[in-house]
Amino acid sequence: MSFQKQSPKARPAFARWMSSGNDITQQFLSIGGRPDMVSLAGGLPAAELYPVAEIAQASERALARFGSVALEYGPCEGLPALREAIAARISASAGRRFGPENVLLTTGAMQGLDLLGKALIDPGDLIVAQFPTYLGALDAWRPRQPRYEKLDWSCEGQGFEAALRQAKFVYAVPNYSNPTGVLVPQQQRAALLDKVLAAGTWLVEDDPYLPLQLDGEAGPSILAAHAASHPEGPYDGPVVYLGTLSKSLVPGLRVGWVVAEAGMIATLALAKQSTDLSSSMLTQAVALELIEGGFKAGHIPQIVATYRDRRDALCAAASQHLAEWFSWEIPPGGMFVWMKARSPEIDTNALYAFALEEKVAFVPSSVFDPDGGLTDAMRVNFTRSSPEVIVEGVRRLERAVRRYLAARPGRAA
Repeated sequence: MSFQKQSPKARPAFARWMSSGNDITQQFLSIGGRPDMVSLAGGLPAAELYPVAEIAQASERALARFGSVALEYGPCEGLPALREAIAARISASAGRRFGPENVLLTTGAMQGLDLLGKALIDPGDLIVAQFPTYLGALDAWRPRQPRYEKLDWSCEGQGFEAALRQAKFVYAVPNYSNPTGVLVPQQQRAALLDKVLAAGTWLVEDDPYLPLQLDGEAGPSILAAHAASHPEGPYDGPVVYLGTLSKSLVPGLRVGWVVAEAGMIATLALAKQSTDLSSSMLTQAVALELIEGGFKAGHIPQIVATYRDRRDALCAAASQHLAEWFSWEIPPGGMFVWMKARSPEIDTNALYAFALEEKVAFVPSSVFDPDGGLTDAMRVNFTRSSPEVIVEGVRRLERAVRRYLAARPGRAA
């Protein structure tokens, strides 16, 4: 059979939402593997602290315990024993019962965000989101084409209550927010919960950084605080809580969870079956062995001490090399320092190209704004690299800033 040579024809276009996306996550993940590059961009844990030997041992125990069950497709909701273990830990923190019916296991917390988009968002729906907003959440919901209003933690802004009444949900990262590192006070969390209850909407509490408490205590989650005030009967509150092992153990297990009232969990499970049928039973079984064995309790103090030293090294180096152009607050936890330009003449989108030329990377603030208009700040990570590498990265950032300012018409560094 032969085919006649034909002129190429244009194939159907990609979905319209793709044109509104960004590739910054792909960039910093690939940049992180280059030996000549200092990446202060990604929200990545310290790889040298990954408990390789302990995971190998837990894998052996998991296979001995579960056998072929760990290698099968599993329930869409996740490994029952791990659901029960997470429910028990949430119950202990909240002072009331949560059951496995309140827990959905996901492939990382990112999948939880994606499932919430599938289950709740129609085009044009409103989300009230903490601002700046986590890039992964914006990416997860972008195909659904929602609208956004900024979350006002004072709960007193004009039109805020009306926005809540219109919103499909509120999105909040109260513990060491990505990208700002902010720890929201308990009084403001309680005030927001009261407004959400009055408005009759959902409150999505994304909590990946809770274990990374570098200075002081975070206090109870919004979920725990609300559940403790309603200790009787099945939990039927508005809080949808997302957790993960990616920051406290390793990201490669891809084990996350959603905790919510049973109806929401059933709906998200229905959305999940059309996404992946089931998450990995093997990695869930390994995670269960690590949790039940108490490994996290000994591991977390080690990573917290390491990250505290790295945060301090970053802030000290920035004080020496970047304070002329940027201001910041020392975050009490999490993985990031949010640096705001002192002058409106600094556009971090433009600065980013100069930084890459100097072999250093950060994340420009525009990707944390649904409209892309926030261009006067940058997110800098301190967990991935040693203090020495962080200091070198900050020096490179200084050179990038000087070159950027010198290149502006009529300006000198």
